[in-house]
Amino acid sequence: MRISRLYLDTLLTANQNITIKGEPLNYLANVLRLKAGATLSLFNGQGGEFTATIIELSKREATLSLGDFQNNDNESSLEINLIQGISRGERMDFTLQKATELGVNRIIPIFTERCTVNLKGERLEKRLKHWQGTVRSACEQCGRNSLPTIEPAQDFNSLIPTSYPQDEHHYLLLDPESNHSLTSILQPSSVTLLIGPEGGFSERERELAYANHYQGIQIGPRILRTETAAITAISAAQVLWGDLR
Repeated sequence: MRISRLYLDTLLTANQNITIKGEPLNYLANVLRLKAGATLSLFNGQGGEFTATIIELSKREATLSLGDFQNNDNESSLEINLIQGISRGERMDFTLQKATELGVNRIIPIFTERCTVNLKGERLEKRLKHWQGTVRSACEQCGRNSLPTIEPAQDFNSLIPTSYPQDEHHYLLLDPESNHSLTSILQPSSVTLLIGPEGGFSERERELAYANHYQGIQIGPRILRTETAAITAISAAQVLWGDLR
């Protein structure tokens, strides 16, 4: 039987009782529909998890008893950074959700010339919090105990012109016009995937990426949607070099 999992942004200590309220309580009672006496796993995104038992449950709060710490580690040996052109609504949520399930470690949303999403100020802050919630939920579902980092959204022009260490880290631009594929790349210890939004990157952006250490790759003969491209590239990298081998 599958045990329900709950993320808590708090310090967790073995063999102690904790009280939860607010959103975590609502998720526990109304989404997971757990009752007093039920068991579940708790994690705080720092690695490992705790088995917990619900002692008391009311409309205002719940008391849980934590068991021993379990150092469960299902992170990939391949470090994957995703620089993702911001797409609209559910497409971006889908990309972040699946990237988390596939083991991405770090996500940087970027604004590009062909980005159709206009986010600034308070709206951008709210969207970042929403994306962080999407990642937490994906971790609850897939069994990860370490949360991927979602950095604040940046502009393509300020992010890409940076001097990167090469060594065993590869910086890859998904470019359907490239003649190279992932299979032509030597085994890396870490990889950064640069993926455009709907409409892809402009010619100027492609040239800027190539001038700043990025290598173009294509992942098949067809033009993929932005969310499909991200999932396909991450999956292929994990099959070749990571934990899907």
